[in-house]
Amino acid sequence: METLTDIPTNVRIEVAELSIDLDKKIPFKKLDKNLLIATWNIRAFGNLTKKWKSEDDDSPKRDWHSLVCISEILKRFDVIAVQEVKSNLRALRHTLKLMGDDFSMILTDVNKGKVGNGERMAYIFDTRRVQLSGLACEIVVPDEWKNSIKDVSMKEQFVRSPYAVSFKTHNKTFVLVTLHILYGKKSKDRISELKGIAHWMADWAKDINKYHQNLITLGDFNIDKRGDLLNKTFIKKGLFIPEELSSPEVTRSIFDETKFYDQIAWFQNSKGIPKLNMKFKSGGNYNFSNHVLKNRGLTKTQLSWMISDHYPLWAEFEL
Repeated sequence: METLTDIPTNVRIEVAELSIDLDKKIPFKKLDKNLLIATWNIRAFGNLTKKWKSEDDDSPKRDWHSLVCISEILKRFDVIAVQEVKSNLRALRHTLKLMGDDFSMILTDVNKGKVGNGERMAYIFDTRRVQLSGLACEIVVPDEWKNSIKDVSMKEQFVRSPYAVSFKTHNKTFVLVTLHILYGKKSKDRISELKGIAHWMADWAKDINKYHQNLITLGDFNIDKRGDLLNKTFIKKGLFIPEELSSPEVTRSIFDETKFYDQIAWFQNSKGIPKLNMKFKSGGNYNFSNHVLKNRGLTKTQLSWMISDHYPLWAEFEL
């Protein structure tokens, strides 16, 4: 039986090359100097096939080789919000084993119902660099808000409740709120949830900022185009996305470079000053397409089921 510890030579070589590319494109972790936050929708991150190379008749297609590549990317960050974690945690648990004892996780229960798609949301974090600071909650909309959100009536709760967790590093406390907005049949189906979370975040930010904490939202917003739904929802509530993450070069999808699905955002005041007590330094995506599973002749669709159809999106902050 093939095991996760017996890494084939070809996989070791590929991961070494992947590591060199990551060194070039992702900032290094610097003790007490920086914080690296990322978000990654890892497609259907649930079960896996316990082989180094899955075959045509294997289901799922994600295998040991895929996990080694995923874990090598995840290790580069201090906290990663992960969307599309499924009820089956086999792939996630083995990924944490590969990442080592310094990494831990916190996650939600499964979203029930058809539209919930059997998904969880999770955070993976480097315990040498950050610690949990107490808060963990799922966000729901108060009944009295449902008809008061401007232009849109929220008739239901969020399909996948946004997940907020507080962390601390050095002398900084930060609250991350991750979400995976309902895709729907057309783009306008997403407006209700987007406005709901923007409204909720803006209200919460008033209290968070009083205590000099940092509030950052990140995840899969399922926004099709730059300046489309984004302008109608988050920006109007004061949420800000830095230019480094708004550039057309910072692609989100392995299939369509115009899509603007994933975001990392925080609030700023009327003068354009971020409501953060740590300074944003840099950010971007990580395009893994040419650096993982290179010699297996995979199509983009096959690659998406083994690694993901989304690229990781990251932001570096100065402490």
